Amino acid sequence: MEEFSLQLQQVTKAILADYRLNRDIDKMELFQKPDGDVVVQLLEKLRRILFPGYFREKNYRMYHVEANLSLLTEDVLYNLSKQLSRIYEGQGEAPEAAMHHAQEVGLAFLREIPRVRAMLQTDLQAAFDGDPAAGSMAEILFAYPGMFAVFVYRLAHVLYTLEVPMLPRMMTEHAHSLTGIDIHPGATIGEYFFIDHGTGVVVGETTIIGNHVKLYQGVTLGALSTRGGQKLRGKRRHPTIADDVTIYAGASVLGGETVIGQGCVIGSNVFITKSVPPCTTVTIKSQELHLRPAGDTCQKCREERF
Repeated sequence: MEEFSLQLQQVTKAILADYRLNRDIDKMELFQKPDGDVVVQLLEKLRRILFPGYFREKNYRMYHVEANLSLLTEDVLYNLSKQLSRIYEGQGEAPEAAMHHAQEVGLAFLREIPRVRAMLQTDLQAAFDGDPAAGSMAEILFAYPGMFAVFVYRLAHVLYTLEVPMLPRMMTEHAHSLTGIDIHPGATIGEYFFIDHGTGVVVGETTIIGNHVKLYQGVTLGALSTRGGQKLRGKRRHPTIADDVTIYAGASVLGGETVIGQGCVIGSNVFITKSVPPCTTVTIKSQELHLRPAGDTCQKCREERF
């Protein structure tokens, strides 16, 4: 037992020595980085603000809109400002200046809530109109992963446009982890946006999506190549999708110069790297099917043989 303890101490000392190499992974300024758990809690509180009749604190027996909203907005501003100030301090701002900066950004963010709610109403309507399986608006809000991913994206995009580092991406990656839908907060997405089913959808940072666009599962709106790495930062890498476009499951549309024109329908599993003119349907030519007896893998065939 004594020998085991000694070995453990040696391992601990070796790891501590490794911490002293001063690499990016060795940084230990815990209070200059946002807290992921708090970011998730902020999203839950913001969901109550955006959809007051659907999500609320379960402990409330009486529902007073003004009082509840006042408490929620104060709570959100306080915690958001705290996380933002950590980021700004990590960028070199003095603590007092960082907090002032954070509060200003936090207020600017909250002022955008009515506009975000207006956009989400169009997204909700698009989901209901576009899916015959949708029984009600409430069903979409409670059960549709695409709606949740878009709700998080809309909020994260506001912070992105306010030039907030890191936090918007943490928000959308939380939605990604829950839904399998990866929308970068830098993407620009218009009204009446609907993601049906959703798993595996990827929307890159510089993607531009117009109004009344519908995506199915497995769609990638991505870059043609990322070999340039950081040299490509700030450049258009992802496609433009015009109004009234439907893109079916498994399709990939790639490249910053690629434009899918208004009213196009992009079929399943196509791979597009060039622009498509408006009102065009793009599909893969039907592949030939080969049918052969199932043989020993089929119980019915084995029974009929004997």
